[in-house]
Amino acid sequence: MSATQQTAHGHGAPEAHGGKQGMDMALMGIMLFIASEVMFFAALFGAYFNVKATVKPFPPEGTEFIGWQGDFPFGLGLSVLITIVLVISSFTMQWATMRIRVGDRKGLNFGIGITLLLGIIFLGLQAYEYNLLINHDDFTISSGVYGTLFFTMTGFHMAHVIGGVIGLAVLFVRGLNGQFSAQHHSAVEAVHYYWHFVDIVWIALFLTIYVLR
Repeated sequence: MSATQQTAHGHGAPEAHGGKQGMDMALMGIMLFIASEVMFFAALFGAYFNVKATVKPFPPEGTEFIGWQGDFPFGLGLSVLITIVLVISSFTMQWATMRIRVGDRKGLNFGIGITLLLGIIFLGLQAYEYNLLINHDDFTISSGVYGTLFFTMTGFHMAHVIGGVIGLAVLFVRGLNGQFSAQHHSAVEAVHYYWHFVDIVWIALFLTIYVLR
């Protein structure tokens, strides 16, 4: 059988993921995007630590309500609950990706569905925290340089989570329609890497803003 005939029968066609030479273009695109976002957040963290080193006291007095301790069980604050939700979602995303790598479509759909739900819960909890800070503690983006940094850093992260949730929703719909397989799931891999990036950035934010202060 000729090479043309082999391609026509699917034996010589390159696979969308894992079966061809080099990196899939979708994965390359998301990697380049993540690299640019790493530099973006690095600039925000740089600004935060520069202000922390030059402005005294920092954080300013009267902002003790921003921290990891609070009224939740075991003395934990809302920020800890938010962090736990996002970390768990990273594990469910990893599980979903592992399932489709072996051709388990049901496992993929279940994992993506749980991750999507956790992402929405994260956004709801962060919106609730914003509401408490603004309406209860009178702490806004206009509350000095600390307020500006807090809402800018967490707000941009929240925007990235919204983007990830939209991506997960698209994956979930496509997964229900059976559009992914062990050989063709580059979109899943792309969102998978992006979601882990979002998780890592939040952990850095949590440690910087809520724990170390």
